[in-house]
Amino acid sequence: MTALRDLKYGQWFRGADVDGDGFITQHDVRRMSERYIGARGTTPDPETVLRLTEGMDRFWSNVIAPMDQDGDGKVDEQEMTAGFKSVLTDRALYPQQIAPVTNCFFDLVDLNGDGKIDQGEFQRMFDSVAAVPSEDCAAVFAALDLDGSGGLDRDEFHRALEEFFYGNDPDAPANHIFGKVTA
Repeated sequence: MTALRDLKYGQWFRGADVDGDGFITQHDVRRMSERYIGARGTTPDPETVLRLTEGMDRFWSNVIAPMDQDGDGKVDEQEMTAGFKSVLTDRALYPQQIAPVTNCFFDLVDLNGDGKIDQGEFQRMFDSVAAVPSEDCAAVFAALDLDGSGGLDRDEFHRALEEFFYGNDPDAPANHIFGKVTA
């Protein structure tokens, strides 16, 4: 585990702590999905909403809730960082641990449903949901668009999230997907 992953996890924690009280609760996890749905400006199809809701409930139950060391029903940043360190140890487990929620988020961020996230869609979602400044969104998007096509396909999006949660490369653009990570 590196200090970089601690910084990334802290950045993710600040975005996941929707109400800003210093803890992640099941309510925060549900509100994260509500923020993504709300940022669309239109209601996605009911199947996507259901998949996201169920996926986030599983994410809470299987990943976040077990990090609650003191049994108070909420997870602080220290508990979350320690939990991520113990759970997110093997990239080979990405398909079970993170990929299902990533697929739902991809479908929500792909506002026009064309199978790619363009820079405008990326910026709209990450600026409004994770408060990532526009200039950071543009730089991160450009670096994540590995094939230079002007859009992130599902594979590129998955690679970015996998690198964010499991990677240790200090130069990886995915480090900043939830906002600029600084030491």
